Amino acid sequence: MAPARLQLTNITKRYPAVVANNGVSLTVQPGEAHAVLGENGAGKSTLMKIIYGSVKPDEGTVLFDGQPVTIRNPQEARALGISMVFQHFSLFDTLTVAENVWLGLDKSLTLAEVTQRVTAKASAYGLDIDPQRPVHTLSVGEMQRVEIIRALLTNPKLLILDEPTSVLTPQAVEKLFVVLKQLVSEGCSILYISHKLHEIRELCTACTVLRGGKLTGVCNPSQESNASLSRLMIGAEPPALQHREAQTGATVLAVNDLRLPRSDPFGVDLDGIQLEVRAGEVVGIAGVSGNGQRELLYALSGEDVRAAPGMVQVFGQPVGQLGPQQRRALGVHFVPEERLGRGAVPTVGLAHNLMLTRSDAIAASGWIQVGKLHTQALGIIDRFKVKTGGPNAAAKSLSGGNLQKFIVGREIDAKPKLLIVSQPTWGVDVGAAAQIRGEILALRDAGCAVLVVSEELDELFELCDRLHVVAKGRLSPSVARAQATVAQIGEWMSGLWNDAGVEHA
Repeated sequence: MAPARLQLTNITKRYPAVVANNGVSLTVQPGEAHAVLGENGAGKSTLMKIIYGSVKPDEGTVLFDGQPVTIRNPQEARALGISMVFQHFSLFDTLTVAENVWLGLDKSLTLAEVTQRVTAKASAYGLDIDPQRPVHTLSVGEMQRVEIIRALLTNPKLLILDEPTSVLTPQAVEKLFVVLKQLVSEGCSILYISHKLHEIRELCTACTVLRGGKLTGVCNPSQESNASLSRLMIGAEPPALQHREAQTGATVLAVNDLRLPRSDPFGVDLDGIQLEVRAGEVVGIAGVSGNGQRELLYALSGEDVRAAPGMVQVFGQPVGQLGPQQRRALGVHFVPEERLGRGAVPTVGLAHNLMLTRSDAIAASGWIQVGKLHTQALGIIDRFKVKTGGPNAAAKSLSGGNLQKFIVGREIDAKPKLLIVSQPTWGVDVGAAAQIRGEILALRDAGCAVLVVSEELDELFELCDRLHVVAKGRLSPSVARAQATVAQIGEWMSGLWNDAGVEHA
């Protein structure tokens, strides 16, 4: 028999505040799709980074194709045939897509050749991207596509995917799975981390479960149900959401014929956006990444103040040219899709990150009330079950899902009158996703107006009272969730809607 493609034995990695991996063993066979399942902070990403050489283990051994190896850096990992798609992207903002891909490839290829290969792979796998675009102009979903294409271009023996579909549309996920199944049939091994249990059951034939950094079980996910996988991962099934009929009040957010030219050459023009969100309802916006979501969110949050004042109104007050701080004074709070860099300052502690959007711990004299900040941060950590070393832990030290819980918690805890959330449960485990969605519905039931932008159709159908679709900078009419279907929303994502044939909800 051929040796195992990858064999980890008793891998341990300690950090000052936590033991991320505690004696973990894992075996992946050639041509096997192997899932690694666990809650946020269970140690999954740390284990993948050890395999990829970006983190060094304190103890344990690694065999690759039966040979003992010490992988000291990602370059050595790639030389062995290991590629990784990170949950938090490792791209240079100021370089183009092609230049970013070129950095990780054999330098015998010219940039022109890499550009051609990116275009060919993108077209073949349905992950369309312009190789000439600078990365800073891309949405999160488009950055995800770049990471996947970059990994596929190395023709890996072992492909590590950390939440690869978290911001891809259902159609893009289907195309990606065709590619991954083809790779497996050709002998490539895949290590797959995802909180989407139905994806794991469809793709993988083996699964290793981690809890609190320790190995707690191995199974064949195709023979399990979502419920049994949830029990293996978190010890219970997530609670069902209680979604009551909306009791709507006054209009909180009104967007009137919003027209904005793109602010960069690769952006999207906003074309006559009409949108209303009332107190006590959740309105959702679906759409394929890169269709104007970012431009719309910037205009709503106050990061883009080029709109005419009356194009964006909060409680009837024109705010189109007010900045974020002025809008927060009216009760508008915002959760951006980029956790690190916009949602939180990576190197700053959680308590001090509160000051990005909260000013209630700053005294009239201008002094920061550190004790108050710590108390507030502890309250959010406790309420949203954030796994962290404490209020002073740097934002970048948290797992992606735990940082997301903290950022969402920070904005919900501010008791907003209008909450605008982009990708609320990106990379968050099933238990935490249920909690975040439950908190959003509780906020709505308390009379808050909520606007959710998400590429997760299941999430939108679970959360929203009404749905819109954004396509090429235009917004569809709204449709009541009860009348909407996945097929209809999928059609609308291509811009195919008929205003006359839709009854406004």
